[in-house]
Amino acid sequence: MASNTKELPVIALTPGDCTGIGPEQTVRILSDDRLADVARLVVVGDARVLEMGMAHAGVKLKVERIASPKAASRGSGAVQLVDLGNTDPAKFPLGKANAESGRLTGETLSRAIDFAKAGEVDAISFAPLNKRAMFDGGWKFPDEHKMFASLLGHTGYFSEMNVLDGQWMSRVTGHQSLREALDGINPKSIADAIELVDRMMRKAGVAKPRIAVAALNPHAGEGGLFGRDEIEMIRPTVEAAAKMGIACSGPYPADTVYIRAFAGEFDSVVAMYHDQGQIATKLSGFNRGVTVTAGLDTVFTTPSHGTAFDIAGKGVANTGAIESAVRLAAKLVSMKVLETSYAR
Repeated sequence: MASNTKELPVIALTPGDCTGIGPEQTVRILSDDRLADVARLVVVGDARVLEMGMAHAGVKLKVERIASPKAASRGSGAVQLVDLGNTDPAKFPLGKANAESGRLTGETLSRAIDFAKAGEVDAISFAPLNKRAMFDGGWKFPDEHKMFASLLGHTGYFSEMNVLDGQWMSRVTGHQSLREALDGINPKSIADAIELVDRMMRKAGVAKPRIAVAALNPHAGEGGLFGRDEIEMIRPTVEAAAKMGIACSGPYPADTVYIRAFAGEFDSVVAMYHDQGQIATKLSGFNRGVTVTAGLDTVFTTPSHGTAFDIAGKGVANTGAIESAVRLAAKLVSMKVLETSYAR
């Protein structure tokens, strides 16, 4: 939708699962125009959820209901809301996963995706959701990223990535059991992960990302003593990607590569499985990390933390990660616009 680099991108902001901290976070970042110079935010959700968020956060917003993002007014001083009228938060206890709330969270995101497909928004940033609640509510996907791909009709490779302080942390396998993940680690999946993070970082403005690839086994296999995956599969794949012009290296022992990355030696680490990367990243900056659904035509960003049921409704939720999510979405849209302009 943004036609040039001077026009702010339009980002659909959804308040996440109403049983968690999302509604409070959403109203806080809307209450003082802290992101006014970053994007034009249009909330897609239910007015009652925003009202509950205001009560929890102790702030008051002026809200203007609109039929769709294309009807959003500029400079009115009011939060632009596409009121779906689908979620009454009074029906759901705070701090507890609920299948019906999960269903409605998915429904709200689906409507935001419809607006993206229609070209009315440039990106979607969403407050925390609960994967189990969404699954139990009928969205039969292991995570929201696979749901997004399905709704967009995407058939190619895509992946969840975590961004923290300029570091892009990716992985070969995602939300699945460790036993299943091991079966999903192969030369093609490793190469896909390396190529995707290189492409995404270039889109984000990093000219030549320095990518470290983590080993699978302890001590990178200790020369074959703890497994030959590094010798027979990972290293040859990394070397092949490097010959294609990607600045990647490895495999490195997973228990030290993140220390090196956060010290500035690398711009990205490709983990072999979910927790290998997530533990290190979340320990480094739990309230700052952003999750990106990489590889889809639509930009999706969200805080890397969850619904924080233990503090829901207490008015103390940190907004650092959701602010960063909006900023990153705007940056990715801007780079996409530049990329399109250069291609003309």
